[in-house]
Order: sequence, then C-alpha cells, then structure tokens
Amino acid sequence: MKNWIVMTALAAGVSAHAAVTVKDDDGNTVTVQKPAQRVISLAPHVTELLFAAGGGSHVVGVVAYSDFPEAAKQVPQVGSNRELDLERIIALKPDLFVVWRHGSSERQIEMVRKLGVPVYHSEPHKLEDIPASLLKLGQLMGTEAVARPAAADLSRQLASLRTKYANRAPVRSFYQVWDKPLYTLNGAHIVSDALRLCGGENVFARLPVTAPVVSVEGVLQENPEAIFATAEKNYGGVSMWKPYASLTAVRNDNLFTIDGNLLNRSGPRMIAGAAMLCEKLELARTHRPK
Repeated sequence: MKNWIVMTALAAGVSAHAAVTVKDDDGNTVTVQKPAQRVISLAPHVTELLFAAGGGSHVVGVVAYSDFPEAAKQVPQVGSNRELDLERIIALKPDLFVVWRHGSSERQIEMVRKLGVPVYHSEPHKLEDIPASLLKLGQLMGTEAVARPAAADLSRQLASLRTKYANRAPVRSFYQVWDKPLYTLNGAHIVSDALRLCGGENVFARLPVTAPVVSVEGVLQENPEAIFATAEKNYGGVSMWKPYASLTAVRNDNLFTIDGNLLNRSGPRMIAGAAMLCEKLELARTHRPK
C-alpha cells in the first residue's frame, strides 16, 4: 500500500511537468516541455484569450492596444504590430510566444522564432475556433481547470445563437472596416462567419483578398440591405452612405454602428459581438416593406 502511494505521487509529479503538445491555427505542432509560465502575447485578441484561459498571471509582455481585461493594461508592452523591442523581449525570458499574422508580421515572427522559444500562431477562422483556441492555450499554460469551463461556456453561447437564428431570411450585408480607403472583409474572415451565423450574407464574400479595398460604386452596385461600421475606426462611419438614397440599406434605415472591439478581435468577446450582429440583422428584417 505504501509503495503504491509513493508510485502514485511520483507519477503525479511527472505528469505535472510532462511536455504538452497542441496544434496551432496554422496546423503546426507546438510543444512546451512544461507548462508555460512566461508568455508574451503579440496581439490584443491573444491577450484576451490568454487571460480568459486563466493565464493572466503568466502573461509577462503584450503589444499596444492590449487593453482588455483591465489587468492587461498593467502588463509591460514589448512593442506594437509594427515594431517589437527585441531587447526587452529577451530580458523578459519568455517560454512561449503567441503571435498573429498580419501585413507586417512576417519579419517580426521570424525574429522571435530565432530565439528558440515555442511559437503558437493564433488566428481563429471560425467562431467555434475561439473556444478551441482558449482550451489549447490553457493546456500550454497548465491552466485547464479555468480554460475548460470557460471554453465550454463560449461553446454553449455559440450553440444557443445558432439555434436562435437558424433558417432566418438572408440579409445581404456590407461590413465596413475603414472608409479612407474603403476596406471590407471577404468570406474567409471570421467576421463573415459571424454574419453567416445570423443569416447575413457578405456582399463581397467572393473577393480573393482577406481585407480588400472596394469602391463606393462597387457598394452601390451590390446594393446591400444592411451596412455595418465601427465608430472607433471610421471617419464618417455609416453616415457616409446617407446621401445615397437609392441604397436599400439607407432606404430601410439599416445603417448600423457596432463595437469593433467585439467583432474585429477574434477573442472570447467575439461571441457577444456575434450576438449583437444577429440583433441588428433581425432588426433589418423588421424594416422590410410589408
């Protein structure tokens, strides 16, 4: 009996420090030899995922605009999406990087890979990838006790939305990321997945570029029934469309301003952002002529 207790204790000690392997959003294998204790986040949505996974105390460095939750504002910044402070990063002695690919990220990611520290690429493409990502990050940090129920709760919220808005009449929609120049998102982006969840149809879904520039004329030609823009990332926002009275979105009073922090960041709050998007699309349906 005594020997069995000793062996059990030894096994528990080994498993507590066993290597952890997961697949990141690129499909690459990421292995940490023991749960990561010093994590650097290179995107605001990543910071939100790490905190939600129970790893807030493990996050030792973040980039600019990592402002949620409130505690994230106290974490030292190591740069922005344009430039990283490599000396500061090295001084923090990270044992895991969680990164995001964007227009100017390749050089930065290559720079951190050369440090020989495991790198996890986070870029959820669909809403269900968010709770999955949260759980995998929890596994990497040894915080599964927090990550598992948090991920399950997000999955339940998502399933509830799918049930509530199943088989809704389609609403052709234009999602305005920026207006000078006029940027939108194609069908491969996670925002389009949120639109589909609610019965929305992205009028520019078929464009090959993830974040294409479109013209005012192109939007007028597509004639969306609803237009969405974020207040904090647009000069004129949806108001720029008011002069175009022939647009169905204008005629039906479907110019909607939404919180970009909830939809433009593919972190845990995006499920709440999707719920907000669904409510606006449901409102657009009520605005249809009788």
